[in-house]
Amino acid sequence: MLVAERQRKIVDVVNERASVRVSELSALFHVTEETIRRDLEKLEKEQQLHRSHGGAVRIEEGASEIAYEAREVMHMEAKQAIAKAAVAEIHTGERIILDASTTAWYMAKELPNMPLTIITNSIKVALACSSKDQIRVISLGGQLLAKSLSFVGPLAERSLTTYYVDKTFLSCKSVHVEHGLSDSNEQQAIIKKQMIDIAGQTILLADSSKFGKRAFATITELNRIQKVYTDTDIDTGTKTYLEKQNIEFQAVN
Repeated sequence: MLVAERQRKIVDVVNERASVRVSELSALFHVTEETIRRDLEKLEKEQQLHRSHGGAVRIEEGASEIAYEAREVMHMEAKQAIAKAAVAEIHTGERIILDASTTAWYMAKELPNMPLTIITNSIKVALACSSKDQIRVISLGGQLLAKSLSFVGPLAERSLTTYYVDKTFLSCKSVHVEHGLSDSNEQQAIIKKQMIDIAGQTILLADSSKFGKRAFATITELNRIQKVYTDTDIDTGTKTYLEKQNIEFQAVN
């Protein structure tokens, strides 16, 4: 079977089953798991599917957001490593924002029980901090987006205008050196921009798969970010751009 034909069939299988593991595809097409991983990487760059932990999930047509359960396992190891490293940026007594990204949720789980104020629009982040009695959690209200388990809309936007925080930690759908940060959902993009506006420092949590792409709704320019946490697969061109813009970045394993 030709490579192009196998990759077309992989997309068909993913779309039919909604999700599939690398091991299943390897057995189905009689090739190594490493070959399948390379296929999935190429197909994700072509936006034909989303890679997940150990496999792939289909892209839901017409959906502005991917379901949380799917995002939770996409590039999971990289997100967990980024979250663990970013926790070092947080100090006792600070006021911080954690957005509704899965990387921010992994970060919330890593946080020690220390005096902090956390503002979030994420149900998952709030729950992750609920057992830590020294952390004060302020949850934004508003319209619930079921897929991302987050609050958006006018009420959430108005709530943010009443606060100032030391640091905002956020992720997004795509990061582009010329076009900045963007998201697939307009309401999420508005909330994230406001989170940046009210912060003394903004720290971007973005695995390498997000770079070099542009999503539907613009959030802000990349030069409004003070620090980036990513993984070691980040491309050389992006590294060079960040260095020229004096944006600090840390690539973690």
